[in-house]
Amino acid sequence: MLKFSDYEYKRPDIEQVKIQFNQLLDAFRNAEKLEEQEQVILKVNQLRDDVSTQGNLAFIRASIDTKNEFYENEKNYFDEAQPEFEALITLFYEELVKSPFRNELEEKWGRQFFDLADYSIKSFSPEIIPLLQEENRLSSEYSRLVASAEIEFNGDTLTLAQIDPYTESTDRETREKAVKAKFDFFAENEAKFDSLYDSLVKTRHEIALKLGYKNFVDVGYLRMLRVDYDAEKVAKFREQVRTFVVPLAIKLRERQQERIGVQELMFWDESLEFLTGNANPQGGPEWIIDKGKQMYQELSDETNEFFSFMNERELMDLEAKKGKEAGGYCTFIENYESPFIFSNFNGTSGDIDVLTHEAGHAFQVYMSRHSSIPEYIWPTHEAAEIHSMSMEFLTWPWMENFFGDQTEKYKFTHLSSGILFLPYGVAVDEFQHRIYEKPDMTPEERKAVWKELEEIYLPHRNYGDHNYLNRGGVWQRQGHIYEDPFYYIDYTLAQICAFQFWKKSREDFDNAWKDYVHLCKLGGSKSFTKLLKEANLKSPFEEGSLESVVKEIEHWLDGVDDKML
Repeated sequence: MLKFSDYEYKRPDIEQVKIQFNQLLDAFRNAEKLEEQEQVILKVNQLRDDVSTQGNLAFIRASIDTKNEFYENEKNYFDEAQPEFEALITLFYEELVKSPFRNELEEKWGRQFFDLADYSIKSFSPEIIPLLQEENRLSSEYSRLVASAEIEFNGDTLTLAQIDPYTESTDRETREKAVKAKFDFFAENEAKFDSLYDSLVKTRHEIALKLGYKNFVDVGYLRMLRVDYDAEKVAKFREQVRTFVVPLAIKLRERQQERIGVQELMFWDESLEFLTGNANPQGGPEWIIDKGKQMYQELSDETNEFFSFMNERELMDLEAKKGKEAGGYCTFIENYESPFIFSNFNGTSGDIDVLTHEAGHAFQVYMSRHSSIPEYIWPTHEAAEIHSMSMEFLTWPWMENFFGDQTEKYKFTHLSSGILFLPYGVAVDEFQHRIYEKPDMTPEERKAVWKELEEIYLPHRNYGDHNYLNRGGVWQRQGHIYEDPFYYIDYTLAQICAFQFWKKSREDFDNAWKDYVHLCKLGGSKSFTKLLKEANLKSPFEEGSLESVVKEIEHWLDGVDDKML
């Protein structure tokens, strides 16, 4: 059995790949029978998987250790080569959508394959390759800058992930010092963060102009492959959040203020849920994994098989360490049919959220891993986040294994934090719309936009005397804004769907789980709203869908005496 450390990395020769790809395209164009084109599609997809496998291995190993020169160089190579490879895939899409056998191919592979191809064509041109390379370079520079953080605190040198437990301390002075130390890093590097984002915005705007769009907003939606909804529907969803969620979020912050006994809830108080301390896992990384094995073994045969696969092949790198990139992710290594989970465990409840959230992604891609169409391995992002966020709730019956007598604390925090996240999530989305609609804003003007949005969505926020935060700099910690433009509303849409799974699992767990597994097996074979129908979920865009689920959650939270936890 091969383990992740055995997975072989070999840099693909992009020039040789171009030759092979063009030969296959010629064969596709000249095919006289449907069967011939189908065979070429499979060969094209295998070549794509070959390249993507190596790109993923370079990406994973570079993110695990940003000081590893070899894989940093290889990641840089892919930053340069990836747009050229994207150009080849676009050529393939262009041939695919005008195939004389399109009807037959659609019948076999599904309409979604062709819709995704159409959108990808609209968001690419060979003319923008140098700009895409520059965009990749700037995004990687942001990752390295964040990973470089070395924060002196209490006699230790900590990464951003390692300082987070101190931001949840029951000692208010410690919390304040930790939060300020964390954001002092961003303040000290403010000019770099400003410059990087300014360059990214202007580069993306130039990409949009070269593609024939007035600004990057349209390109952002095309890149996210949102085939069945648009910016107008998203704006109406944000309005629903303002109407039905912001008032509840304010109420929850007031409860928190009373619960932790502070006269005024400051920014550094937001991470502390209870004076007796937040719910934290009762053991370290290895203990958590052992408990995870038990949980997934008991949950279902499918999850038992999946989690055994992940463990036996060492497909998780979970502990925070110096030189490791921040955050967490799940990716998929195509030729090995292997999901991979990356995280930064730090002793907080977030460690368990990773074990459920990123494992939700990994479980989905494991269930759809045999698809011969790369586009169907993953769904589009907002659908993909349903799998991760819903797994967090579907594993509630096992939370006592991790939290013991703090389980009720964890559940209250988990559900309320889902509500509290929604206003922030839509603020990030609206911020990006505003920024890309006016790409010539100065860094100061961008921060002023953020402050304005905080007044609408997060009116409780109080940063005290921290100059950088008061000027609207907090968003610079959000990597998605730099690296994945417009990838954020997805979390909020998925959160509403995950809340529905929470509700369904309490009423009829077996049927909820059945719907969830069915959704995972479908992968990306259908669009977002069509996947929702398959899983018996209401679309967040439907009138009343948000209001009904939020009221159900409010009722549950009101039934908890949180002062006694």
